[in-house]
Amino acid sequence: MELPAPHPSRAADSGRDQVADPEADTVDVDLSGGLAALVAERNAGAGAPPAGAPGSGNRCPAPAGTRAEPFGGRDPLGGSDLLDDLPGWAAAHTAAGTFQLVPVRLERDLPLIAAWMNDPAVAAFWDLAGPVGTTASHLRAQLDGDGRSAPCLGVLDGVPMSYWEVYRADLDPLARHYPARPHDTGVHLLVGGVTDRGRGLGTTLLRAVGDLVLAHRPSCRRVLAEPDLRNVPSVAAFLGAGFRFSAEVDLPDKRAALMIRDR
Repeated sequence: MELPAPHPSRAADSGRDQVADPEADTVDVDLSGGLAALVAERNAGAGAPPAGAPGSGNRCPAPAGTRAEPFGGRDPLGGSDLLDDLPGWAAAHTAAGTFQLVPVRLERDLPLIAAWMNDPAVAAFWDLAGPVGTTASHLRAQLDGDGRSAPCLGVLDGVPMSYWEVYRADLDPLARHYPARPHDTGVHLLVGGVTDRGRGLGTTLLRAVGDLVLAHRPSCRRVLAEPDLRNVPSVAAFLGAGFRFSAEVDLPDKRAALMIRDR
């Protein structure tokens, strides 16, 4: 199963510049088709509100040109690191094995990540297929930025098998599209190997990464994601990992399902 999410928005300065009320947590929800049935089924089993109920919202890493300080710079909302020393986060022990987020090193990891991005199942949602330079530009925009988005390899029992982006949703252009709260943290994920997809591994790892974010970021109250609405397997994986469906959100490059895991 491939669990993709978008690349940094190329249209962050679109007309959707409303400033969200930081205390508000309600967005209109408009579910339809297979996604509505999926959410209703999961909610019924979990005792969550039915599909169509209002919820809160989220996500996209800042594009190049919005840099302020090097990685590890001061958090404008307090603290000295925008992602609370992500390179030092502990490993997670899961039913699938020992999992760790390892920050990307371009010279080491670019060929592998670029190969994953050229898998048709991944390219359909990430839109980063093509020459290695396409992926390199996407990674450099984060690595050379101010630290609000950290690209990482997901390493399971010592084997790199997935790509992640952990980012500050409240400092991201995404915050223009949902009621952002201070320290909201977003995640993007793709599972690289075909043999690792379709067997529940994405759900296991999403739960583990959600746990890591909440354990290592004490100021963060919510973990967020915004998979493409068309990517029903991805939405299902987030639901299985303890996220709730909050709203449909129109982003510059897609219509997304806003998924939230509360502390």
